[in-house]
Amino acid sequence: MLNISPQWSLLAGIVFSLFLKSSNPLHQKAKSLSSRLLQISVILLGSALNFNHVLKQGAEGVLITLFSISIIFLFGYLGIKLLKLDRTQGTLITMGTAICGGSAIAALSPVLSADSIAVTISIGIVFLLNAVSVFIFPSVGEYLSLTQDQFGLWSALAIHDTSAVVASASIYGERALQVASTVKLTRALWIIPITLIFSVALSKKDKRVPIPWFIFGFLALSLAFTFIGPLNNCKDIFLYLSKQGFAITLFLIGLTFRLDKIKKVGIRPFIFGTALWILVSVGSLYYIYNFQNI
Repeated sequence: MLNISPQWSLLAGIVFSLFLKSSNPLHQKAKSLSSRLLQISVILLGSALNFNHVLKQGAEGVLITLFSISIIFLFGYLGIKLLKLDRTQGTLITMGTAICGGSAIAALSPVLSADSIAVTISIGIVFLLNAVSVFIFPSVGEYLSLTQDQFGLWSALAIHDTSAVVASASIYGERALQVASTVKLTRALWIIPITLIFSVALSKKDKRVPIPWFIFGFLALSLAFTFIGPLNNCKDIFLYLSKQGFAITLFLIGLTFRLDKIKKVGIRPFIFGTALWILVSVGSLYYIYNFQNI
């Protein structure tokens, strides 16, 4: 089956948009279509989350990921204030850093009514830092003589997207991959409550609750694939459709790219995203290296 790279899809959309006039109706059509396709892709992604793996990880994995996410959101809030960053932009980057990169950004962006520029920048930063992580993390792990379990836990807590976590951990070893995959699934599960919390928080301001119905579809599909055995025969198809859906969505988001708007945003989102990633990477490594003798 044909696999479309999300990174190249986003880049292709951006390049194509440069040849379109700002008044071209394709910008608006791409924005509308990308929003719907993005939600469908998030729902299909639920097929990859197996609750049995999360349950095996136990309370310790849940508490570690909860603590990590809480710290990241705290630093994210402070960073947004310090850099005077657009709140929606900063929240998307924080969400992507705290939970699971592009998927988390995709899940939260409709709830925040984020514009395509904010989504494009957030996902672009995540993709870049993911690529850096895959090259840097295994080398740092070997230099510090981290055990397989320690490295697996570190990569699961500090790297954004699941694909980058898997790539980094697989380089380090089979046991590291098993630990990283399980903890990462636990971390990804927090998409549901965090998105719902933001929905309720927004309702206090505008007296409405922007219920992210697609999150319930994500949860329903995850439960179905966990407890209905025969469905697992279709798991690869659902996951493939989800990944390709994300790739097409990113192309459409790239089509909404406006150079004049990007210039107004400036370099602060990149500084914010990088600083947040370094803080969580160094902080989690310090904790694991000194207190997790596994």
